[in-house]
Amino acid sequence: MPETRRGPNDRSNSEERLKKTIRHMEAAEIAMEYAPEKDVAAIKKKNEQRAESIEGLEKEIKAAEKSGLKGYL
Repeated sequence: MPETRRGPNDRSNSEERLKKTIRHMEAAEIAMEYAPEKDVAAIKKKNEQRAESIEGLEKEIKAAEKSGLKGYL
């Protein structure tokens, strides 16, 4: 299998990614109400990962605002 290389971190769409992640998390919360019990644990785990991503994205956005580079990255 060929090695995959990650490109540079594109921070220009951090706010959009943050909003999308929050929407997905909210939708998953609603889906848990109707999901079979076997799927609920997987949904909860994914939402924990989303919460970590949200925290990181918020830090990233605040750092960009502090640096004065908002809109230039």
